Amino acid sequence: MKNIGVKQSYYTENYRPQFHFSPERQWMNDPNGMVYYNGEYHLFYQYHPNGITWGPMHWGHAVSKDLIHWEQLPIALAPDEHGMIFSGSAVVDWNDTSGFFDGKSGLVAIFTHADTYPNSDSPRQRQSLAYSKDNGRTWEKYEGNPVLTDESITDFRDPKVFWHKETNQWVMVLAAGQTVRLYTSPNLKDWDFASEFGENQGSHQGVWECPDLFELAVDGNPNHKKWVLFVSIGDNPAYEEGSRTQYFIGSFDGKTFTNEYAPEETLWVDKGRDNYAGVSWSDIPQEDGRRIYVGWMSNWKYANVIPTKEWRGAMTIPRVLSLKTTKDGIRLVQTPVKELQVIRDKAIFLNSEIITPNENILSNELGNQLEIIAEFELDTATVFGFKVCKSAYEETIIGYDTEKREMFIDRTKSGDSSFHESFVGVHNGNLVPQDNKVKFHIFVDWSSVEVFGNEGELVITDLIFPSPESNQIELYAKGGKVKLNSLELYMLKSIWSK
Repeated sequence: MKNIGVKQSYYTENYRPQFHFSPERQWMNDPNGMVYYNGEYHLFYQYHPNGITWGPMHWGHAVSKDLIHWEQLPIALAPDEHGMIFSGSAVVDWNDTSGFFDGKSGLVAIFTHADTYPNSDSPRQRQSLAYSKDNGRTWEKYEGNPVLTDESITDFRDPKVFWHKETNQWVMVLAAGQTVRLYTSPNLKDWDFASEFGENQGSHQGVWECPDLFELAVDGNPNHKKWVLFVSIGDNPAYEEGSRTQYFIGSFDGKTFTNEYAPEETLWVDKGRDNYAGVSWSDIPQEDGRRIYVGWMSNWKYANVIPTKEWRGAMTIPRVLSLKTTKDGIRLVQTPVKELQVIRDKAIFLNSEIITPNENILSNELGNQLEIIAEFELDTATVFGFKVCKSAYEETIIGYDTEKREMFIDRTKSGDSSFHESFVGVHNGNLVPQDNKVKFHIFVDWSSVEVFGNEGELVITDLIFPSPESNQIELYAKGGKVKLNSLELYMLKSIWSK
């Protein structure tokens, strides 16, 4: 299939993301099966090919050589006699432990088959395999499916699998209602229960879903590593936040994950509303060394009704994950992948400017595909930052409140919010100035804003639905002045055009 980038009229619909992955048409949710193999990043995803709301799930498929420009491929996995194809992961079976590849290497997908028990309406979720001998272009489902079942658990899904070299085995982390379960296998086909984690740990405001488990160096020190467990939690009508993702930091010995923080302490991946079900790529080469992930840029509270027509769903920009020691302990840090720099276009640079109320030094700039990198030095202003996708009647505010020491996105006037009562709001997180300075790194697309505060210590991801003509940019201060130490403002090129 040809790269969609050559179709000049495509990817220009209202609200269509210009540098985030979205399907050509129809519904998409969770990222699945993310794996790097033979020079390609594979992105599979929950896909409904016959509608723009959630429905019978397939695995859609796209590949990229740079994480930025994507080629869309035919559907990889479709429902069969075992049910729909729910979320899961993919790995490179380098040593043919599965026996699928005649002693060579290949790709194995591990996913949840979802149907109902025979002669019943009761949901049934079981884990299954598929494999590819041609770089993921075609897939064969394993004749022995399903490979893992447990009739005592209803919500039993979203397997994330990795090779644990210290114990020389495959490890699966699997969502199981309000906990995650860990299993081990020598060959991806035969799985043994190892342990369970989650009871009385973290947030239980929704069903646990889409786990991921991986090791990261602390402060870049290869001799000091911790394990990170991602767990997404589904929407609960009682909580305004909707679906979101928490994380735990601890140790893992090949069988058991141990949280190193207080059980009641909840750490959130993102303080915005629209980053869910994020998981990381498998098998990124050791010489690269990065742990890279994307999330689904939506929220189950309103995902089925956002005001797009030809498609629904997009992914966040790819982000590099790391761990950093802070005054509160070790915390997750996220930074945009450096590959995004290839889409930078027209640039504006400013240094040592004093920003005062009722003055906008960016009044001549227009755009709604933006990257902004700015460092401010606090002065007398109580609030400062940027207003983007702005017109006489719309604006999205990305700001910093010096009294609360919070960075925020305010989407109360960001555009169309009529589709759901919970969409409007201000989303914020604590961010302590460093040497009296605060740094913003912002990405603005046609229907999203992502802000990384102080080199990714805080991240806020929000959808917005402004009118196309709302393309003004404002640099603002309230209550006094603030010093802009430096500003880089880039207009970004679409990834969907040559």
